Amino acid sequence: MMTLYTFGPAFGLPDMSPFVTKTELLLKMAGCDYRCQTGGYAKAPKGKMPYLHTGDAVIDDSTLIRFYLEQSHQINFDAALSPAERGIAWAFEKMLEEHLYYISLRDRWAIDANFNKGPRKIFKRIPALIRGFVIWKVRRKMNTKLRIQGIALHKEADIIQLAKKDLDALADFLADKTYLMGDTLCAADATVYAFMRSALCPLFDSATHEYALSKPNLIAYCDRISKKFYPEG
Repeated sequence: MMTLYTFGPAFGLPDMSPFVTKTELLLKMAGCDYRCQTGGYAKAPKGKMPYLHTGDAVIDDSTLIRFYLEQSHQINFDAALSPAERGIAWAFEKMLEEHLYYISLRDRWAIDANFNKGPRKIFKRIPALIRGFVIWKVRRKMNTKLRIQGIALHKEADIIQLAKKDLDALADFLADKTYLMGDTLCAADATVYAFMRSALCPLFDSATHEYALSKPNLIAYCDRISKKFYPEG
């Protein structure tokens, strides 16, 4: 049985990381036999989650895990798509993973009220004597990451505008379709679901969250996939 190393459910989400949720949904879509294991962050090969232990190898990136499933388990997530449609689906995945993700990360880690409601709780097991220093160090590292990526260099109004453009593009393309590319799930749906669940998380107050709530088709999309793959809530 394969083991998926995760952070674990948090903030009312299947996992605090959308990349973990994406990967677990791919495993569910593929019908794979797997189990989730928390507490493996210290041994993460690239210092990030998720990673998948197959018994023979460790796959240490959500997209590389997808490729592994396709190549080693003969699963074609995009079998119903034309080459052009596959390109569109891939572009939406990268928009969410390489752009909207950093806005969401900034909303959670750089806004004090959101940090205190969410990420701060990650550190509760650290001894109180050093907890404050560790939190300061990790937040500084996160803020540096956001500045290097570029999103933290923008004004608040510009960040909001960028987030809205992403959500508009996704909602307009989804329209009234059941899934991103039509009536059949594809690999990109795992990514879209994970990142929209994150954006719609009611715990965090942000313009991104408020704007996502204004898109009824994105809400309905998440509800459909939740009922299909996460009926327990």
